Amino acid sequence: MHEITTTRNNHLIDPSLEIWGWEIPVYLFLGGMVAGMMIITGYFLFKQRQTEETCSCRYVPWVSLVLLSLGMFALFLDLEHKLFTWRLYTTFQVTSPMSWGAWILIIVYPAILVTILITPPKWLVEKFPVVKKYSEWLNERKIWIKNIGVANMILGAMLGMYTGILLSSLGARPLWNTSILWLLFLVSGLSGAAAFVHMVAKNVYERELLAKADNGFLTFELFVIALMIIGLLTSTQVHQEAAMLILTGPYAATFWVFVVGIGIIIPLIIQLMAVNHKVNHTPWAPIMVIVGGLILRFVIVEAGQVSSWF
Repeated sequence: MHEITTTRNNHLIDPSLEIWGWEIPVYLFLGGMVAGMMIITGYFLFKQRQTEETCSCRYVPWVSLVLLSLGMFALFLDLEHKLFTWRLYTTFQVTSPMSWGAWILIIVYPAILVTILITPPKWLVEKFPVVKKYSEWLNERKIWIKNIGVANMILGAMLGMYTGILLSSLGARPLWNTSILWLLFLVSGLSGAAAFVHMVAKNVYERELLAKADNGFLTFELFVIALMIIGLLTSTQVHQEAAMLILTGPYAATFWVFVVGIGIIIPLIIQLMAVNHKVNHTPWAPIMVIVGGLILRFVIVEAGQVSSWF
């Protein structure tokens, strides 16, 4: 057995497992946001909303491209053997979540680029005239655009689920070792993406629709968090102790105040009042949702590393 050492708050951990820094939570957060944005964009494409000049599906893919690249860069910074990263793409291991994630991320890039090609900005067409040719070819085939929308939704869901499966596959950390973590990260990513698009949307219909959708995502996220905690508390002793890290332990204040309170409940109340026209829509609620989603990843990653079977 590996030597056991003491870490933060006198919790025992296995030193053979690397302690992650800020890069992994940021990567998981940005991956979840991109996943949510792809699902939202895919839905609008499926509904043929790309013909609307103010449709968010015209500019959200650009945001997705930037966020995904930043997330990949954060992941790259965390790698110990950076020069050998390319070897991950020379094979595909069916039983490896990291292998699945690597290939999903590679496929996501062309999916986003094809989505951009449907409604390219003027500067891109002027600089590369061939873009206009392919864009017109795509727009003449409405069924293709619908299929691209479906592909975006499927790939977005796979990307969102992967961010949770990556952690839950590491059985040495009891807090992560729950079959519902992928669902929590997926719905959290959808909520953050809906909040962001709701905040920046130029189309009134989309802003109202995404505010309502986000209310549903936030409500469901609370339900998933409750199920995850119940699952941990009704499992083995180490899983119960792992749950206590975020319920009453050193991460409880951050979890309850910033994740549940500021990240879910308060913006849910504000947005419920906004969609019922009791108050005006405000960017503060979406900002709180996005920040809460980021802090959720930090709490899960940090507390998970402290949890142990020893």
